[in-house]
Amino acid sequence: MQEEDTVAENATAEYPIVVEGLVNRFGDQTVHDGLDLTVRRGEILGVVGGSGTGKSVLMRSIIGLQAPAGGDIRVFGRSITDRAPDEVLGVRDRWGVLFQGGALFSTLTVGENVEVPLKQFYGDIDDKLRHEIARYKVMMSGLPEEAVAKFPAELSGGMKKRAGLARALALDPELLFLDEPTAGLDPIGAAAFDRLIAELQETLGLTVFLITHDLDTLHEICDRVAVLADKRVIAVDTVPNLMRLDHPWINEYFNGPRGRAALTAQALDELRRHMDKPVAANAVKVLDNAPQRGA
Repeated sequence: MQEEDTVAENATAEYPIVVEGLVNRFGDQTVHDGLDLTVRRGEILGVVGGSGTGKSVLMRSIIGLQAPAGGDIRVFGRSITDRAPDEVLGVRDRWGVLFQGGALFSTLTVGENVEVPLKQFYGDIDDKLRHEIARYKVMMSGLPEEAVAKFPAELSGGMKKRAGLARALALDPELLFLDEPTAGLDPIGAAAFDRLIAELQETLGLTVFLITHDLDTLHEICDRVAVLADKRVIAVDTVPNLMRLDHPWINEYFNGPRGRAALTAQALDELRRHMDKPVAANAVKVLDNAPQRGA
């Protein structure tokens, strides 16, 4: 029995998210039918799929906002399927979520938004410490300190996303869920957000579940990518390996015009990192005219 417990603990440590046989339905529409997915600890997992494949529904199922019609979801080794919120308290405070658009409370300042989860899970923290934690998280997300006192209406789209990220990081989570974090950002802002996520993942040891349509994000920071199609996850692998698969949607997505542009941009960035090499410098001159992010 002790040996079995040790094996289970090791599996939990290696795979903080395990989804088995997930079924999600909305009326007569079946979105997921027998979906399986395993997320490795410490990875940035990109999740892609066409419109209506249920990427956000999958995320909402994992964090308990969507009750599945079947299957099982285990987070940190504990099943969260059909569990009341108070039954998974030891799990919910170990993840943070950045929803599309930031989903900030409009009547609260940025700092007060960040304090919401702190009040919910650690209500006994005194006000001074809670304010200081919020200030630190805001700055960690790349916002200036003065943003703490601003309201969401006073922020740009990119700043709202960073404020939402600060709130997602409030509880020092082990899991970070991101739903289209670069959507609506200009190419420079999107690239900066990618770098921030990669730095936070490395510094904090996060496991990141990232829904995106952004091919540059997939190429730049994702360790693996899960592809949703046909009501399930049809492949989970690195981008180069996925590009070799013979599936119509995967081929169109990764090998289409935008996919080729993203790959060219990645090659250009890599060459620029080695500008001291004459061959790289000459190649950059050629590639500088290639389509860039968002082209």
